[in-house]
Amino acid sequence: MYTGTAQFDLLLPGDSRSLKAKRSYVRPILAALRRFEVSAAEVGALDLHGRAQIGVAVVAAEPAHVREVLDSCERLVAARPETELLSVRRRLYGQED
Repeated sequence: MYTGTAQFDLLLPGDSRSLKAKRSYVRPILAALRRFEVSAAEVGALDLHGRAQIGVAVVAAEPAHVREVLDSCERLVAARPETELLSVRRRLYGQED
């Protein structure tokens, strides 16, 4: 069994000056990520209106599949025209970890 995690640090548009506006950008991203059958949630920068950190976790039998799913998630987040992907942190955990 292998698990992988990714944390995406996003810069949101200037009009996300309230938590309601921030949610209007974050919610569709989370919904789109969940189509890859991953766990996804906003995990950081909760009090910052112009930033968001989204975490993704996936479990698979093969490490190649974990990498493939995380690559797909990263491409999806990077392709969102309304946000800017600032950084990505990824980890792969194997049976020995």
